[in-house]
Amino acid sequence: MPRTQRNDNFIDKSFTVMADLILKVLPTNRKSKVAFAYYRDGMAAQADGEYAEALENYHEALTLEEDPNDRSYILYNIGLIHTSNGEHEPALKYYEQALELNPRLPQALNNIAVIYHYQGEQAKEAGKNEEAEALYDQAAEYWKRAIRIAPNNYIEAQNWLKTTGRSQLDIYF
Repeated sequence: MPRTQRNDNFIDKSFTVMADLILKVLPTNRKSKVAFAYYRDGMAAQADGEYAEALENYHEALTLEEDPNDRSYILYNIGLIHTSNGEHEPALKYYEQALELNPRLPQALNNIAVIYHYQGEQAKEAGKNEEAEALYDQAAEYWKRAIRIAPNNYIEAQNWLKTTGRSQLDIYF
């Protein structure tokens, strides 16, 4: 039974009804509508912490979805799941694929930066200072890109860039 038919709380049921209405009126082909249904079920499973089920739905949506922008969000969500599971290398791969399709996806840029920053912290704790600095520099480049797209977001990253001397700019407008 599809996840959308198992929803048992009011908010999930309301979302499902709205999504089904949108699917019916969207001026798009059947394949895209089915892809959206898989994407929607993936999001619901992901929200419930059912990552294996979410991944199955996202991968099925990827096989059907042709729109590059929509594919970028599917790839981004797959990256989120890998990040949540501590699987940083696959997460980076999916975030990069999402950015190839949609370079103006600041949340993917931010998540890549967060992973590089985390890896920098790990390297620093292991006494690998040069490696840590290189990872911090990579994080900085991705955060700068994210902030240029969404200047009112990522305030902590902006502060980190400034305090570490990796950016002289206060505003990225």
